[in-house]
Amino acid sequence: MAIEYKNCKAYLLLLFIVTGLHSCNIVKKNEPAKKPVARAFDAYLYQADIEGIVPKGSRPADSLKIVNEYIARWMQQQVVVHQAINNLDPKQIDFSRQMEDYKNSLIIYEYEKELIKEKLDTNIAEKEIEDYYNQNKKDFQLKNDIVKIIYVKVPKKTPNQDKLKGWINSTDIKDKEKLATFCNQNAANYFLNDNAWLMFDDVLKEIPIQTYNQDIFLQNNNNHIIQIADTDYTYYMGIKGYMIKNSLSPLSFEKENIKKILLNKRKMDLVEKMKLNSFEQAQLHNDVEMYKSQK
Repeated sequence: MAIEYKNCKAYLLLLFIVTGLHSCNIVKKNEPAKKPVARAFDAYLYQADIEGIVPKGSRPADSLKIVNEYIARWMQQQVVVHQAINNLDPKQIDFSRQMEDYKNSLIIYEYEKELIKEKLDTNIAEKEIEDYYNQNKKDFQLKNDIVKIIYVKVPKKTPNQDKLKGWINSTDIKDKEKLATFCNQNAANYFLNDNAWLMFDDVLKEIPIQTYNQDIFLQNNNNHIIQIADTDYTYYMGIKGYMIKNSLSPLSFEKENIKKILLNKRKMDLVEKMKLNSFEQAQLHNDVEMYKSQK
């Protein structure tokens, strides 16, 4: 909703406000605003309240519209607040306790964040990851099929494609180097790290494989080279290993997830230790005391 200005003075006032947002010579940020730019009952909106709402580099017409709409929203909000106050019981609008709780929560959150930044040890040893995995294997069941593959996508007219299958199948380092060089020079897309586990669903987004049963497809094509072509490209995929959903997820696939779990546990332990130590110190110095209730 936009405000309609019925006289030139009101328009010039708003234009002055917008211009002032872009010039420190007109309005200094630390100076209190003298004149209000809007009023709703006993509430006033000042120029200092709207500084910063206009993005730098905005055109004058856009700046005017932004300020105009902001003031309109503020006025509407104040009207509704006024209406609510006049129609609610005073107890219903006493939020002092909630505001104090919210303020305290924000203060504690900021303190905990700084504590974590300064004190948290983010180095997690491989043994710690392995121990957690071995102790919690029931939590690491695969929800999807995963695969290890080598994958190459090349334009159909790319020369020397007949060598790709041999390179993909080979375990010789020189053949792997030849495959990498070929992919760097010719491939539209490729993935050569056959030690990494990938979600098979993600692979199917890259390769136009048509299958109604992923498990059977993987069983039938394990350690095989799959070649598929569409209008523009030929796709080569060597399946080097697979694991079916609902089986135990391999440690290498869960490693990053476990790191996050352990790191989060350290955060919680660090914060809890801080709370206990702080309270113990306060008790030691008689800074906290519980009074007996008077009946």
